[in-house]
Amino acid sequence: MAADVGSSSLQLPCVFSPKSRQYLALCAQDGRLRIWNTDSKTLHQEYVPSAHLSATCICIAWGPCRTVKEGPQRKKRKSEAVQEEKADLLAMGTAAGSVLIYSTAKGALHCTLDGGHSGGVNCVQWHPEDGLLYSGSDDTNIVEWDLQTGKARSKWKADRAAVTSLSVSPDGKLLLSAGQIIKMWDLDTKEIYRKFTGHSSAVTTLRFATTRPPDSNGLYFLSGAAHERLLSVWQVRQDGKDKNSVVSFTLTDEPQHIDLVQSNNKEEAVRLAVVCKDGQLHLFEHFLNGPCKKPLSPSCSVQMSDTKDSPVPIPLLAAALTADKLSVQLAYGNHLQPVMERVEINTAERHICLTRDVQTSLSLTMETSVSKVKTPIVNNKSKVLVPGLPGHQAPVKGTSEKRKKDTDTKELPDLVTQLGVLYHMIESRVKMFHKLTKLHGKLYLLMTQVATSDSSNTVTEVDHTAKLVYEEGECFCCVPCSLHS
Repeated sequence: MAADVGSSSLQLPCVFSPKSRQYLALCAQDGRLRIWNTDSKTLHQEYVPSAHLSATCICIAWGPCRTVKEGPQRKKRKSEAVQEEKADLLAMGTAAGSVLIYSTAKGALHCTLDGGHSGGVNCVQWHPEDGLLYSGSDDTNIVEWDLQTGKARSKWKADRAAVTSLSVSPDGKLLLSAGQIIKMWDLDTKEIYRKFTGHSSAVTTLRFATTRPPDSNGLYFLSGAAHERLLSVWQVRQDGKDKNSVVSFTLTDEPQHIDLVQSNNKEEAVRLAVVCKDGQLHLFEHFLNGPCKKPLSPSCSVQMSDTKDSPVPIPLLAAALTADKLSVQLAYGNHLQPVMERVEINTAERHICLTRDVQTSLSLTMETSVSKVKTPIVNNKSKVLVPGLPGHQAPVKGTSEKRKKDTDTKELPDLVTQLGVLYHMIESRVKMFHKLTKLHGKLYLLMTQVATSDSSNTVTEVDHTAKLVYEEGECFCCVPCSLHS
């Protein structure tokens, strides 16, 4: 694989929930899963995996919306029997090879899928209907999980390199996987349907762009790779002549987050929102009806900056298209505390720069029912006992003021952002230290064996003094014999 986009990737997962876009799920530098409410701009839930320090989260994916029960509810009348489907289950692939299923309705871990992979899970993808989940790993395998039993239904080798991206077709019959090359699998037989080559680095994005059947020449999908500033669109042709991409979308940097609205027929355009690694957003709209030789530029590009005298860019983290086609749901700022906003964008303008005062927007708020940590109240009569010299007391400022019950917000210190980045750097280096130690041990053993082999084969200096001289007619015996007496 030309570029390793697996467990060592520094790209942090960030994705909006499907349909309503009510939630934003992301894993920050501290390894915690945070789910933000995009309507109230508050932290809805926070989950700390038990192994978040040693097995960081690499990828996340929302499951299909479903009807869930949120605690005890009154019995509804027949006129109120229609229940709304909401986003609930969230799959998280970890560097340890396990997949965690988190439930927003329970506010806790739903189940853990273990034993399927021996390497880090780089991608997870839900089946649209059957309650199945697919995961791709550094161990080059794809695992099909059954969410009802929590066990693997099938497992097969997908590539010679790590599986870095997956995508299930809208009808649930085909699966796209990417390692060194892109493969399309028949999910009934687990056999290869087609192969596509064209990327020189690891494919990080696979998305189906149309909902049409593959035998109609109308099935398209797009792919993006690391270190490539474009998205390639592929057409699945009935005659098999689909070795090259038919359309390419140009970007300013490699794609980091993609959201699209699929095309249901030839008269409907594909809408695409791409957030690049440089923090810019690019919007595309194109009718997929065959090859297009000229690369397509975005219809509109969006950047963000602060309101200082010397403007500094604000990176966009994720973007989601809405049904009204006029507004886009954005998440920008820092992963530890993103700012969420729905913005109306005039796509008639090719370049748009939005200015925001991020400092005034940052106020970490959390629902009181979520937080279970209570801060002790210290008054003047309290005594603090610390280890050390007898009678020593730590300087504690007493306060007689009681906490207000109605305060459900707390300010986030400015140092959290900087310390979060530092923590992520330390975490990545510590994770690499174990691998380097194993490599050092193997190299040391190899060098020792080479040195031992060389020393045994070394030719010492030749002694030219004769140890034995033979003259014809003489008898050479080890002891004196009668012939010499």
